[in-house]
Amino acid sequence: MNASFRTLPVCLFLLLSSRGQAAPPAAAPKPAPTRSVSGPTDAERYARRCQSQTAQRIARPQGTMLWGTKRGWDEKPTDERTSVLVSVALDAPKQAEDGVKALRFDQGRLWAVPAPEAGATASDVVGTVLQGTASDGKPVEVAICGAEPAADDPTRVFYRIEAWNPVAREWENPCVALDRSPAPRALAVGGVWDASGAHADAADRVTFACENGAISKCILWGYAPWATRDGKSLAGLHQACTRLARADYCGNGRSHTRQDTTIDIYDRLGVLERATEVTREWDPAKGSFEAAWAPDGATCLSRTRDGRALEGILQECPGRFQADTGDALGEGEVCTVSRGDVKPGAALLRNLSYGPPKAEPARVQ
Repeated sequence: MNASFRTLPVCLFLLLSSRGQAAPPAAAPKPAPTRSVSGPTDAERYARRCQSQTAQRIARPQGTMLWGTKRGWDEKPTDERTSVLVSVALDAPKQAEDGVKALRFDQGRLWAVPAPEAGATASDVVGTVLQGTASDGKPVEVAICGAEPAADDPTRVFYRIEAWNPVAREWENPCVALDRSPAPRALAVGGVWDASGAHADAADRVTFACENGAISKCILWGYAPWATRDGKSLAGLHQACTRLARADYCGNGRSHTRQDTTIDIYDRLGVLERATEVTREWDPAKGSFEAAWAPDGATCLSRTRDGRALEGILQECPGRFQADTGDALGEGEVCTVSRGDVKPGAALLRNLSYGPPKAEPARVQ
């Protein structure tokens, strides 16, 4: 295990949505009435994929997201649990090159089926167009434009993807861009996440998890769901991490965190251990226990990360938590409320945070 994973204070950044201000399309001959809303043919659209035709998008603030993708193709306000792309099918590609009939997912990578005679490489899938699905169930086509092995782990591959935007009628990166990641890539992860943040295995579908989303972040922090440690799968830790990263206490897909919130994560298997030294990002003396986490959300809670009252969480998921005034976890980790439907050992992850900023005292006039 890389030593950098042993103590890892993690800075969480709320995702910024990106919206398009694409250049107006060039003038074109007026189409026949029967084709006025049909748009380009499949052959025309596929020829335009991976050409970076979309202008730089304008960032607009929004909350953290699970997939790291845009919520919608237009400017309408939408729920944080929506996405233009939640999964793609591996069979029957819409378009493929070099005789590719399907793709296969294994250990975080996509492989062409059948594999080229000269030997399989990560780039064999580049140019493939897959049938994807948005959170509302609508189809969306996804093109794989690049495959880049990670510098720190060549077995992990980042994919550059584009999706067909039916509003702008062009291909564009569906991943939310941030200043620190203006052209985000995606990791391929097995299975599907729904709007509540729950994960379901699916042999024939994968999720393209964008770099700025919780699914991808948790893999980069050390919790790859296909990996093991001491013979134990990390799949449960990864799913619990997706809840922790977004402060999804109720396990309903809603986040309760703010931009630039620094936290410290640690787990029972020792993938990440509790930080003990002061760094630029974290001071252990200032941190305090926030919550313990299972794959379906928090198992106990000391306080909220963003400073809202605990009563608000209790109202959001009534009956989930009960008052708990004891030192349930040890190591000074006191739960204010805890779940009665799970055993204390169900918690796979714990985290510390600085807590909400204290209000400044009123000035005497």
